[in-house]
Amino acid sequence: MMLKLHETTTKFPQTEIWNDSCSCSELSYSIENGSVGATTNPVIVLNVLKKELKDWEPTINQLIKDRPSATEDEIAWETIRAMGTKASKLLLPCFEENKGKKGRISFQTNAKLYRSKDAMVAHAADLASSCPNSQIKAPTSKAGVEAFEEMTYRGISVNATVSFTVSQAIAVAEAVERGLARREAEGLPIDTMNPVCTIMAGRVDDYLKNYIKANGMLVEPEILEWAGVAVVKNAYRIYKERGYRTKLLVAAYRNPYHWHEFIGGDIILTIPYEWQVKYNNSEFPVVETINTPVNEHYLNELKKLDEFNKAYDENGLKPEEFEHYGAFVVTMQGFLKGYDELVHIIRSYMVK
Repeated sequence: MMLKLHETTTKFPQTEIWNDSCSCSELSYSIENGSVGATTNPVIVLNVLKKELKDWEPTINQLIKDRPSATEDEIAWETIRAMGTKASKLLLPCFEENKGKKGRISFQTNAKLYRSKDAMVAHAADLASSCPNSQIKAPTSKAGVEAFEEMTYRGISVNATVSFTVSQAIAVAEAVERGLARREAEGLPIDTMNPVCTIMAGRVDDYLKNYIKANGMLVEPEILEWAGVAVVKNAYRIYKERGYRTKLLVAAYRNPYHWHEFIGGDIILTIPYEWQVKYNNSEFPVVETINTPVNEHYLNELKKLDEFNKAYDENGLKPEEFEHYGAFVVTMQGFLKGYDELVHIIRSYMVK
């Protein structure tokens, strides 16, 4: 019998499932259930490396041996590249069959570069050369939005990440349109490009829950499970009305709604292995839900929270405010910490 995620992509092929990991074993399971892509970030790579460290020790040691003058950061990035490139091969047939529109793996630029457009673009170009089916992630800071236009112009398929708000999603889509327009004006091809904008729905929920707790507020707990869903649905509506060529991607899974409420949409759901297993074994019916509005009472209660409105409203944040929004701050701190821990693992192999 077809499992739930495979049933989702079979009934609604416009709703893509991606694997939120570069682990080949997890990606294989995901592909068997209809997955057509994969994503990585510093924390994902770190967790995979921890679980599969014995498998990757020979690669790390060989990189250290082959590059005697390399820094620990350089070895770390070569390890990240090796892990992503290995996983990319599982998706390459899908990539070739779909002429670049599916079958990609996302590499994320160094989180430390989020304030520099030029540094992000340079690192994106380097990572994009890792494999033919690469997709490049960078944080949606003000500089990141500027970088997405330039990356797109250079023919790089972007995946805007560290994004939680409708205003960020619109800024990304507009930047991509500018980049595509520049390519078209010069007669450069765009037919195989696949720009994506992530909204980390679960991290919206996390942030609001922590904000409520920190400020001694009391709200109906259930409404906070719908905040990220509401943000994504509002952004999705605007994307469709304006005809943006960027596709929305939902990340950071925390509850069933982060899958079930987007079924039938022209959207990407990048799901961690653990949540794929939960969804596949659930009793939720696979029916179209993308156009079902969020419960009006829940939405009205959420709109009483200024921090929710910053995420939900089209003009909730200005570009210079993106990197100061609470969810951005917490997520970037986590990514930077994850990268530092990854480098620490590499250091343990170098300094001995």
